[in-house]
Order: sequence, then C-alpha cells, then structure tokens
Amino acid sequence: MGYAYVVRDQGAVHYVTFTVHQWVDVFTRPDYVDILLASLKHCQKVKGLEIYAWVVMSNHCHLIIRAKNENLSDVIRDLKKYTSKAIYNAIEANNKESRREWLLLVLKYNNRIWFWEEGYHGEETMSIEFYDTKVNYIRINPVRAGVVEKKKIIC
Repeated sequence: MGYAYVVRDQGAVHYVTFTVHQWVDVFTRPDYVDILLASLKHCQKVKGLEIYAWVVMSNHCHLIIRAKNENLSDVIRDLKKYTSKAIYNAIEANNKESRREWLLLVLKYNNRIWFWEEGYHGEETMSIEFYDTKVNYIRINPVRAGVVEKKKIIC
C-alpha cells in the first residue's frame, strides 16, 4: 500500500523520503548511488528541481526539494520511474554483483520492476523550525546508522 500523501502546493519546499522496495540495501554499492545522483542532477538541470539538503542511506533517501516550475509531483514521478529502470538494469548487467539474482527477484513483481516503494513520504515545510529539524535529521541520519562519524559541520 502506498502513502496517501499528495503534494498540494506544487511549488513549495518539501521534505521527502523515497524507500527501496522491501527496504533492500541497494545503495551500499557506489554504482547504484551514482545513478540516483546523476538523475537528481539531471532533474536540477532540465526539470528545475532545487535541492536544499539530501542524504542517501543504504535503502532510502531523504531530500528537501522544490520544483521551480511548480510541478513537483511530475518531477518526483519521472525521477522515480527513470531511476527504477536504470538501477534495475545496472544490477542486471553487473556480473560482479554477488546478490544479483536475489535483487532481481526481490525488485520485480508480476514481471514489472518494483524498485521504489509505492508513493513517498512527503511533508511541506511550513516553517523555518520544521525545515531546520529536517535538515538536522538528514545530517544525523548517517551518523546514527554508523555510516559516518560525527564531525563538526561547517556551513
């Protein structure tokens, strides 16, 4: 079942979370992270996506984003659709992927790629306090997961 979230203000700043289907740890491989990051850069360049903060974890990502063209739902849809196919195809083509057969099985359903969980968790940032809370969460998430050590953040 997908999230019931709907973007009401298509031009507002939103905190969003995209989760890999069944919480599979796909982003432990740099090649797959690179595909996601390249797609985000493409959306910035071509689709008017503004990214204020982001983190890619092993099986999900958090972003604080806005669409300059006031079409955030369309940008998210296109981003998720493209990355689903591109990452799945990269897994399929990666002969060095030790989990390849399992990943291909788990990330497909009824003969269709199912890379991202349906929908996404999103919240419109209505105040600077909310924004700051989400930025701090994005910064601390990899620390809590043990991916990085806590260091002094210089902005």
